[in-house]
Amino acid sequence: MKKLLLTALLASVSVSSFAASYGPAGCGLGTAVIFKDANEWYEHVMAATTNMSSGNQTFGMTSGTLGCEDANGPLAGGVAMFLNDNLEPLAIDMAKGNGETLGALADLMGVKGADKAVFNEQMQAHFDTVFADAQANPTTAYNGIMSVMASSKQLSKYLG
Repeated sequence: MKKLLLTALLASVSVSSFAASYGPAGCGLGTAVIFKDANEWYEHVMAATTNMSSGNQTFGMTSGTLGCEDANGPLAGGVAMFLNDNLEPLAIDMAKGNGETLGALADLMGVKGADKAVFNEQMQAHFDTVFADAQANPTTAYNGIMSVMASSKQLSKYLG
C-alpha cells in the first residue's frame, strides 16, 4: 500500500529537471550563451526560463553540451533523458515489478535477458530506495537504481 501511495504522489508531482552544480539557473542555452555573465536574480530567472524552453536543457544534459558537461558521466547514453521523460511510469512499473518502462530501462542500461528477472525483482524489492519520497527526481532515482544494482552480485557487472 505504501508503494502505491508513493507512486500516486509521484504521478501528481511535477518532476524537476536534473540540477547539478551549475548555479541557480542550471545548465543550458540561457546559462552558456545568452546570460553567460548573469549576476542579478532576474538574469538568473531569465536564464532558467531560457534553459527550460524548447528542451535545450535536457538536450544539453544528454549530449554533454551547453555547459552540461556532467552529462558525459554516468547518466550519458540516454538514461538521463529516459528518466526525465519516464519517471512516473517507471515508478508504477517498479512498484509492480514489471512493465514496459522497467524493461526499457533495463535494456538501456545493458541488462542482458538472463538478468532481467533479477533486475525487475531487485527494483521492486528496493522501490523505497529508488523512490525514497514524493520529492524524488530523476537524479535521486538514478542514484537509488545504482545503489540497488551495486548491492546485487548479478547486477553490479552492469555498472561499468
